Amino acid sequence: MSIKALYRTTSLVLIVESFLIFVPMLILGPAINWPASLSTPADIMLPLLFKQAQLVRIGYFFYLLYSLLFWVVALLTARVVANGDANPLWLRVATGFGIASTVARALGIIRWLVAMPALATLYADPSTSAQTREAIIVVYKVLNDYAGSVGEVLGVSLFAVLWLTILSIALLRSKTLPHWLGLLGIVAALFLASSLLEMFGVDLGAFIVISVTMLQIWFLSTGVVLFLIQKNLPAG
Repeated sequence: MSIKALYRTTSLVLIVESFLIFVPMLILGPAINWPASLSTPADIMLPLLFKQAQLVRIGYFFYLLYSLLFWVVALLTARVVANGDANPLWLRVATGFGIASTVARALGIIRWLVAMPALATLYADPSTSAQTREAIIVVYKVLNDYAGSVGEVLGVSLFAVLWLTILSIALLRSKTLPHWLGLLGIVAALFLASSLLEMFGVDLGAFIVISVTMLQIWFLSTGVVLFLIQKNLPAG
């Protein structure tokens, strides 16, 4: 792939990624008050999941697409920063963290496409006993805490922060891309890193949305810059 084609493809992927996150927000927000609903008690959330089952599946399907596209973003951005040459070791490490972020996100999301709807259906069944409902609540909480930690803490926060931090430092050293993209990336990484405070019982509330939005701004900004640069590059 030529440098022009690489920049153009990466630009397209980054711009799509920057807007794709808003699809699950627009679907899941009105349906189940996502992402605030991630901490909603099971006895409230399970009937809501049953009632909005179709929208939940559609919304999380698009969130899964967004997360899988992150894999492509990690691969292409590393090649762009390396300017089409063989990636240095530290860029390969960054790519590894990007791929790890994708896998962790996907594992967290799958619970909303498979396990949680099944629990919600059983919980809402009139023939289900009170004891079984109590057991379902326990299973819901354990599964949500575990898969949520894998998806949100490891995937959305830790691995993504490590990827973006290494990549941003590389951007600051780049001779072909604006250094302000690296600075913006570091700011976005700091916002994402704040989500790790939830591991220590700190409820960040709506601040999580702000931190994710900062990452989307970086995606969009980098995509637009690459698009403008590639227009002035020779073909081939």
